Amino acid sequence: MYRRYLPTLTLKKQQLQAEIRTIESRAKAVRAQKEALERGFGDWIAVFSEQNVFPADAVSVRNIRRGSGNIAGVAIPIFEGADFSRGDYDLYETPLWVDLAASHMEKAILLDLEAEVLDEQVRLLEGELRATSQRVNLFEKVKIPETERNIKKISIYMADQQVSAVVRSKISKRKIAQRNASAAQEEVYSL
Repeated sequence: MYRRYLPTLTLKKQQLQAEIRTIESRAKAVRAQKEALERGFGDWIAVFSEQNVFPADAVSVRNIRRGSGNIAGVAIPIFEGADFSRGDYDLYETPLWVDLAASHMEKAILLDLEAEVLDEQVRLLEGELRATSQRVNLFEKVKIPETERNIKKISIYMADQQVSAVVRSKISKRKIAQRNASAAQEEVYSL
């Protein structure tokens, strides 16, 4: 049974490792996008420091949409997007760049949220990978060798019992034959 279950565990371990690598590369790409966006913010840094021009509540996250998925039996969150709300500000008194800066901030926050969900996926999958690796090692290094030793002991015991049964039956046969021979001799003498 352990030998039949071990390949399934090994495949699960390999699938988890592949998925973790894929998600980590996706998280790396998301972080690279965010860094590129932040480099683009370098042009905007001076205008962000202007007093009372960029409202503090210009962009806020209203709702984070998450779904759920399943990878190798592990329930993971899936990032589906986020809804933003923009603060009220006077369109005539605020500079034109505020809308563009708010859009850039939304993109940056969206990338941050996606990276967080990807990190959570990796954390969950790594936990399952650790448990699966422990099971694989348990089966390979403990349970299968232990079971093989026990089967060998049982086989030796069964062989000993079989030999013992054969010896007992031969002894019984010999005693029966001797008893029959004695009974036959007694009959001959009694005649």
